Amino acid sequence: MSVAAGLGTTTHPGLHTYVLEHVLPRHFVPGGRAVDLGAGSGAFAACLREAGWDVLAADLNMEGYKADVPFLLVNLNEPDFASRLGQGVFDLVTSIEVLEHVESPIGFLRNVGHMLKPGGVAVLTTPNVDCTPARLKFLLTGTIRMMDANSEPTHITPIFWDLFTRQFLPRAELKLLEHRVYPLRGYDMTRSGLAQVMRIASLFLRGSCLGGDNHVLTLQPSKPSRCVKTV
Repeated sequence: MSVAAGLGTTTHPGLHTYVLEHVLPRHFVPGGRAVDLGAGSGAFAACLREAGWDVLAADLNMEGYKADVPFLLVNLNEPDFASRLGQGVFDLVTSIEVLEHVESPIGFLRNVGHMLKPGGVAVLTTPNVDCTPARLKFLLTGTIRMMDANSEPTHITPIFWDLFTRQFLPRAELKLLEHRVYPLRGYDMTRSGLAQVMRIASLFLRGSCLGGDNHVLTLQPSKPSRCVKTV
């Protein structure tokens, strides 16, 4: 049994496994350095270690952190948190369901880019607020799915796909290598009967993000790094 399985997580069930099995293998670097931002219990950092990465976990506090993986206390809202973790030193930066918690998503993304080695990648996930159930919820209630008063109270930054691709990434000097949604064409966060209705409704709407509860993003710096390596 995986050590990580006993650590617990509040992330969308199955999301960790999906990223580990369907996204990361193509980017694996034997002995490569990885940092998991917003590590929480350390479950995903532990999974990365089991997969063969040299991992550092980072989060705002150590409360609930249980993994046997090196940990650094870092406030991800700081304008230059990359200087605390190391600039230009990581083959992989992961951030699972963290972007929606930060105060400045562009600043966060810019820091992510600064930490990557040439050729390194970042894999991030965040709630899909462009999906069909989210569009319907906003139309009917004026509130954002997975961001309303009944959701996690630290969800403060919805990521809208048009702004993300057209404004956020260029300003952060990142490019999108791959975009997936999880689950593909499904809605685990919606009641099963209603989810089927949402899938049918998606056939009549425009947009590339109508399915899936979460975005799964693979990013890379769009310009050569000028950062000095630090430890």
